Amino acid sequence: MNGQPCLNPELASPTHFATSALSKPGNTSKNAFGFSVILTTNQNLPGHRTQGLSMARVDIAPDGLVPPHVHPRASEVTTCLKGDILVGFVDTSNTMYTQRLRPGESFVFPKGLIHFLYNVDSKSPALAISGLSSENPGTQVVPIATFTSKPPMPDRVLEKAFMIDGQEVARIRNHLQG
Repeated sequence: MNGQPCLNPELASPTHFATSALSKPGNTSKNAFGFSVILTTNQNLPGHRTQGLSMARVDIAPDGLVPPHVHPRASEVTTCLKGDILVGFVDTSNTMYTQRLRPGESFVFPKGLIHFLYNVDSKSPALAISGLSSENPGTQVVPIATFTSKPPMPDRVLEKAFMIDGQEVARIRNHLQG
């Protein structure tokens, strides 16, 4: 599965099934949106190979956003551990489902649907843990994929899709590329 073989049971040890990868905060200043995601992988948690699941630590700066994104291969359940997080997704009939999460509260994002997490607190960071139904969920951040693809999506396509002009396309691209 995913190009990784199962662990040989004769060589497995308890350390293969434990990780501290999610124990330290991520750097929320690495991107313009103010978030960090640390995901369990075959490298930091070898025992999760072929189990069909992964976990993520999600740190969100004050007023930070995990922008609209999709996991094409996984459903996700997010639990707020710290802060006040507005979460939501849009279904295939364009209905928006949102909820504010406070510590201990959870929300499910169905597989393949656009969703987001936003820290509504402008002074304190937020922290969430997410469980995903795949060891390789994939992530496509909608604004980045749309405006910074290589080669670039044609300007005219973006102008028509978002009903904006070429200058606005250039401005958005410039902001997203940092």
